[in-house]
Amino acid sequence: MFLRRGVHSGQIMVCLVCTRAKLPHAEELCRTLTAQFSDIATILINVNARNTNVILGSETHTLYGPGFIEDTLCGVPVQLGPLSFYQVNTLAAEQLYGIAAEYAQLTPDDLLLDLYCGMGTIGLSMADHCRELIGVEIVPEAIESAKANAARMGDAIAAKSRFFCADAGKAASQLAAEGLHPDVVMLDPPRKGCDEATLSAVVTMSPRRVVYVSCNPSTAARDAKWLEEHGYRAEKVQPVDLFPRTRHVEAIVSLQRGI
Repeated sequence: MFLRRGVHSGQIMVCLVCTRAKLPHAEELCRTLTAQFSDIATILINVNARNTNVILGSETHTLYGPGFIEDTLCGVPVQLGPLSFYQVNTLAAEQLYGIAAEYAQLTPDDLLLDLYCGMGTIGLSMADHCRELIGVEIVPEAIESAKANAARMGDAIAAKSRFFCADAGKAASQLAAEGLHPDVVMLDPPRKGCDEATLSAVVTMSPRRVVYVSCNPSTAARDAKWLEEHGYRAEKVQPVDLFPRTRHVEAIVSLQRGI
């Protein structure tokens, strides 16, 4: 079993991980839990019969409530299911995204390209400050969540936001080939960092600024070096400790195109 709690909403999700979809006395369990804990918004069963170190399976059944909880991150309303990626340290994540927005230095005429956008949280948190937002993410469920999050923010934000389901490197290369010229590119890759195709496409699009959000400073340093060798200059680096008392740290790197 695992729990998710919305820091700002207070809503709690209870997810039972079982080897089969049927749970004896499920209705009684739901009544007991919700009577004891009023903040429980939904209870689910996730089915995972595999004997691996992967916690969750792809099949989920709702026992109680809507099947998700709601919260906000940097003012962006989100709906979280059991499979949704979400920073576990919400308050520190808001600091992280705030620094990224500061480094982006957006103006009202800017086009912001958000690669590895996930549920769109980083880009949408900055959408008020730019002319257009384009987000790219390879996970279909995350893209659907990003579109829904944009819609919940109102017509003005939804109208200026577009999200595409694609590999970041291939999408960046295609957008570069189509002559897209974003003013600012936001990169938030997985721990392995960006591949050279993505970095090459970014350089081809020639944004004035690249903001790199990283959960692995060593690969961020590698990619920043590559960008430095291809016309960009690293200006600032800021670590943010999302995982206290561990060796892991997030970092934001601000890079500006050379003159």
